[in-house]
Amino acid sequence: MKLAECQRKLFEEFSQIIRENRLSHAYLFSGDFGSLDMAIWLAQSRFCLTPEDGLPCSHCRPCRLIAQGDFSDVKLVEPQGQIIKTDIIRQLTREFSQSSFEGHAQVFIIRDADKMHVNAANSLLKFIEEPQSQIYIFLLTADDSRILPTIKSRAQLFYFPKNKAYLEDLLQREGLLLTQAKVLADFAKDETQALSLSKDKKVLDVIDIVERFEQSLLANHDLLYLDVAKLAVQCSEKSEQEMVWAFLTYQLGKEIQNPQARRWLDLVFKAREMWLANVSFQNAMEYLVLS
Repeated sequence: MKLAECQRKLFEEFSQIIRENRLSHAYLFSGDFGSLDMAIWLAQSRFCLTPEDGLPCSHCRPCRLIAQGDFSDVKLVEPQGQIIKTDIIRQLTREFSQSSFEGHAQVFIIRDADKMHVNAANSLLKFIEEPQSQIYIFLLTADDSRILPTIKSRAQLFYFPKNKAYLEDLLQREGLLLTQAKVLADFAKDETQALSLSKDKKVLDVIDIVERFEQSLLANHDLLYLDVAKLAVQCSEKSEQEMVWAFLTYQLGKEIQNPQARRWLDLVFKAREMWLANVSFQNAMEYLVLS
């Protein structure tokens, strides 16, 4: 991800912080769009051998190893399943007191920090409250409201909003139609997911199918019931059906000023709840159109 393009304001702000050597010991990055890339780039700034205009070059040995996740003084912690266990954080905090291997600093990046067990978060809190020299901690989360308030209050908070214009332009360069690019830019949480979805022909087919179905809904087409049967055949997998609900909600949401669209949107929510309660996809969709 090109930080200078997708998060221009944050990139410029942190560039100034690096040049003035004002990087703090603890940060909380809220939002998935570019936050990990920013944390890695800031880690590179601590070890770069040949900085360019004060910023990491991305080419020297430390920069390359950090980008590959293979640099001993930069640790990335991720959830195991749906949780970051207390033992993992305790092991991490023990490493805080050890000397760095290759440089004069240590960097710890904790991804999905909101998934830390409460005991794990409390173990980390002590080290955030009593920062040691040349130790940097980056906590990444999709939603900062899920972070323990005591940790949140002791870290510098930065928001990483999704840059839809950047994604739309990127996806169009990948060969997508504008309508497809707009939907995926809204649907995908980050660049990696957007590019992955853009290369999945089934996803693109579902977007086109749902767009036609939404137009039929708004037109109260007489053959809606038959459209449901086709939709059920074309989207037989659970993952495909989940995309149908998501894309249909997105399409109707664009027409929210239209009373008819609002009515259909309400029915979509009810039909999806039925589907989540193990009603078959086709039956839930039939409830939608027959209502």
